[in-house]
Amino acid sequence: MNLKEIAKLLGLIVLCQLAGIIGSIFTFSAIPTWYATLNKPWFNPPGFVFAPVWILLYTLMGISLYLVLKKGLENKDVTLATMFFGAQLALNAIWSILFFGLHNIFLALVEIIVLWVVLLFTIIKFYKISKKAAYLLIPYFLWGSFATILTFSILLLN
Repeated sequence: MNLKEIAKLLGLIVLCQLAGIIGSIFTFSAIPTWYATLNKPWFNPPGFVFAPVWILLYTLMGISLYLVLKKGLENKDVTLATMFFGAQLALNAIWSILFFGLHNIFLALVEIIVLWVVLLFTIIKFYKISKKAAYLLIPYFLWGSFATILTFSILLLN
């Protein structure tokens, strides 16, 4: 891998991390205040788990996107897959705004279900282009599935 490719890879990882940074702007201030007052299910992870998990997941997303983009945007499949990827990344950031920023658990649940579906389509589209890229999104899909159940549970308890 040459320097130009390393720069592309790092740039894509940073792009994905920015989605997390956007979400964290709304998250950090709400955790000790609003979120602390919510009833949470027994399987709610401790707070210190979330940051390292998301850093890892955003890194895997960036690597996955890099593997797909290596095939070239002139390929219609790559263009479509990249559009799905962009949609799920935007939805990812929007969830934090809805849940932590607006304190709207119901709307966050609806949104995360849409995110889950878009992510599933992203994985399917990536698989046609690069199996490795699709596999790198599986941990994110599993965590997103868990986050959906967690959001639903918090909604029921509150």
